[in-house]
Amino acid sequence: MKTLTTKKLNADSAGLAEAAALLQDGALVAFPTETVYGLGADASNDTAVARIYEAKGRPEFNPLIVHLADIENVQQLVVWSPEAQAIADAFWPGPLTLVLPLRPGAKVSKLVTAGLDTLAVRIPEAPVARALLRAFGGPVAAPSANRSGQVSPTLADHVMNGLNGKIEAVVDGGRCSVGLESTILGLAGKPTLLRPGGVTQDELNTVLGKPIAARHDAEAISAPGQMRSHYAPRAHVRLNATEWEAGEARLGFGAVDCDLNLSATGDLTEAAANLFEYMIRLDASGAKVIGVSPIPHLGLGVAINDRLSRAAAER
Repeated sequence: MKTLTTKKLNADSAGLAEAAALLQDGALVAFPTETVYGLGADASNDTAVARIYEAKGRPEFNPLIVHLADIENVQQLVVWSPEAQAIADAFWPGPLTLVLPLRPGAKVSKLVTAGLDTLAVRIPEAPVARALLRAFGGPVAAPSANRSGQVSPTLADHVMNGLNGKIEAVVDGGRCSVGLESTILGLAGKPTLLRPGGVTQDELNTVLGKPIAARHDAEAISAPGQMRSHYAPRAHVRLNATEWEAGEARLGFGAVDCDLNLSATGDLTEAAANLFEYMIRLDASGAKVIGVSPIPHLGLGVAINDRLSRAAAER
């Protein structure tokens, strides 16, 4: 893979126009969503999508999420349903991805679906992402803009640290507001939570009027973010640390003495927004172990614990 000059573009009209033109030429452009920075490519261009896997070092059996500007564009790619409409009405644009049957003849590279007969689609809420998608005018495949399995980026500098020289550009739109990847809901059969995120299972249950099923880790990969080891720093991650061990970097939650605190007040929304940035900062300290305070397993804490458990998994 040849080394590229990676440009950092402003999130203004000129920068977004240049980013859209690069995508149309088959280039890779990272951009901010409300969740994390995504690594974008033209989802209909086989070569461009293949370059995502190459730049990230991502296994090709791991499917990608396609980002679109509006629901009409989504419906051109997937088989729509009343359940999908109800969820879209409640949560789009926003940090929720739907996995639906791929529409016959949909103009999406087979590499995006990793050979599955379903497609993961999302309409992001972040203004910069929406503006770029409109300027591009088509589907953009965009996993998180980091090397595969590592901590997801919430700042443009995080992207540059991991992918500088491997992609053409990154649009610097500042810090991502949510800080955790989107919830993924499967609607190709029985409604199933495929990945927890900012939209909670209880919220989905309420909209659908029934409890949704939960995916088990032993099942085949059907959506992004399901690999057992994922979101991992270089350091080992020690979970549910009620006491600190000598020499470890200390990632706290609540009223604890620590190096960085996800939320001193115990606010799970604040903790989610800080999680990846703080893990990156503690990893950069050179510590061999990052200890993490217990996080309540409720609401947004379910998604935070999901990311932490995968970060701590054996590699």
